[in-house]
Amino acid sequence: MSPTGARMLGQDIRTEPEYLEAEALFRRLRRPGEQQISDAADAHARSDGRYVVFTGVVVDQAPGNLPTRICQTDLASGDTQIISSGPGSDRFPRYSPDSARIAFLSDRQRPGNYQLYLFESASASVRRAAQVSGWIEYLEWSKDGSRILLGVAGHGSDLSGGQGAMSTSSSAINAEPWMPAVTVAEEPCRWRRVWIYDLRDNRCYPVGPGELNIWEGCWWGNSQIAVIASASPDEGAWYTAAVFSIDLVTGSERQIYRPPQRRQLGCLAASAEHLAVIEALSSDRGFVAGDLRIFNRSLEDSILVPTDSVDITYAQWQSDRYLLLAGHRGFDTLIGSYDVDSARCSWQWSDRNRTVGARYPVAAALAEAGDCVVVGEGFAQAPELAIIRRGRYQAIRSFESSNEPLKSCLKGIEALVWKSEDGLEIQGWLLLPNTEEMPPCVMGVHGGPTWCSRPGWLGRSLTYTLLLSHGFALFLPNPRGSSGRGQEFAEAVLGDMGGADTQDLLLGLGYLQQRQLIDPARISVLGGSYGGFMAAWLPAQKSFFCAAVAISPISNWVTEHLLSNLPQWPALFLGDSMRNLDGKYYSRSPILCTHRTRTPTLVICGELDLCTPRAEAEQLYNSLREHHVPTMLLTYPDEGHSGIRKTPAMFDYAARILQWIEVFSSRLPG
Repeated sequence: MSPTGARMLGQDIRTEPEYLEAEALFRRLRRPGEQQISDAADAHARSDGRYVVFTGVVVDQAPGNLPTRICQTDLASGDTQIISSGPGSDRFPRYSPDSARIAFLSDRQRPGNYQLYLFESASASVRRAAQVSGWIEYLEWSKDGSRILLGVAGHGSDLSGGQGAMSTSSSAINAEPWMPAVTVAEEPCRWRRVWIYDLRDNRCYPVGPGELNIWEGCWWGNSQIAVIASASPDEGAWYTAAVFSIDLVTGSERQIYRPPQRRQLGCLAASAEHLAVIEALSSDRGFVAGDLRIFNRSLEDSILVPTDSVDITYAQWQSDRYLLLAGHRGFDTLIGSYDVDSARCSWQWSDRNRTVGARYPVAAALAEAGDCVVVGEGFAQAPELAIIRRGRYQAIRSFESSNEPLKSCLKGIEALVWKSEDGLEIQGWLLLPNTEEMPPCVMGVHGGPTWCSRPGWLGRSLTYTLLLSHGFALFLPNPRGSSGRGQEFAEAVLGDMGGADTQDLLLGLGYLQQRQLIDPARISVLGGSYGGFMAAWLPAQKSFFCAAVAISPISNWVTEHLLSNLPQWPALFLGDSMRNLDGKYYSRSPILCTHRTRTPTLVICGELDLCTPRAEAEQLYNSLREHHVPTMLLTYPDEGHSGIRKTPAMFDYAARILQWIEVFSSRLPG
């Protein structure tokens, strides 16, 4: 191993140039300690359309999670204020119907224990509402502003994969160091409920039947709520959840709709007369992109709305007639509305190079059909608040730092299309570094697989930004199974994960080589979760990879089924059973193919990951070692699933990935 490679073996790399570069990049992008907003989410517009409130990332100097604050922007002038303060983080602000208050969630009393707070607009003061038994995930005002619906997760419930897939600890535990950890099925502390906060008497109380675990809920009139729920609190039970209505007077529930076996549900939205829900094949709770279904109050019938092949990711009623929609179709992000009277969707705005929303397209409704406030961004464009009116996009307030480094290291962006072996059209993005040479390439495979790479701000990824600045091209493919191409395309991966999707990726690299866009001798692969599986799987299929980085990988489908908190997930996506000894649980497990691997592989996991547990990474590492493949295992003790969320660990993470890929490229760039 070279001297640079030897450096990677060190426990502490904080004095090495890659670490210092990652830390400096973070400071340029986030400007810690300067009270600067560097990112935005959870936007909500005031009823009169004058202001928008949102969650802003405002980084301080302390290590840990990136802190968030409640911020408010004047939509006429762009003037923006940070209206909440620490300690802890504040998030998910929502105006009351009369605009007199802003309800929001804060963990200022105890990290991770989000409770309800109210900002009084007249006095600019904050008061804490009555506490709930658990932590609050979301909130929604009643139409008359007298009550707030709260989605409450018990202490001990699991976070979704997109949130880190960690378990939250019970506040009731006061164990001695010698006591065993006790695990039993369906512990009471793990359930999710709906609570109501009544402002008139400052009282919180749970509603609905105790035998339903409520993943998501919304008001449906004054005396009824609609929920997505299952009979178990297990994270994997979400994959078979159904829609129920709950009568707040009697507490009784009624099942409204159970989707087909392969579909999951998300994004409930109700008007006085109608209820909307998105249904789709989904990899992770909370991230559903697909078909739109609408029910009327009589519940006599529902309709599946024709959306012009747009995968819907967000819906919000602007009136009983109009439903605001956000979604994506291929390369494009779209904003539009559904008209109940005409039963038609119209798309007011679309863009290929700019998207809205960090994870999936979302929007905050204004009064007129299709009008909204969004957080717009692009690969090299920092997040900005913008208004879309009558299909016209108008930027209001940018959160770009004065020394934005992304544009200087990015030479070009290309939307790519190629054909797979069976003739299916596959899409992806190529980001070229600012160099005149034919660049080495890192293929970044997204998680999911029902997820997609789209023009999200690269400033959230120190790893990708560092790779670009060191002269690596980034290839971001969307193989079959990805969202944005309709349910037939998403479901094409079912029963064949590691099969035709493998060819989609390899042929994409072949397409780049054919066009002489990348150096064919210097190709690496990187990915997390499903992408981590691919980063472990692909080098066993083709030997041309210089380096691989498998983050939160699945290496053994049998142990993934038995140890993960999502045992239903492998059966759904492999379309098989571990009892079939000749089946895909075995033939598609990377650890059983490492005898064919010669690619140096960096394996990374979070100690607290429940979705792809540490054992998956350890098995891959040990199997590679047994076959004398250069490898290293990084286990971050305070992190969960697929990526690093805390400083300074994120500097170490980005630096080690850069080191690994640079060292094992056949020749260093430049």
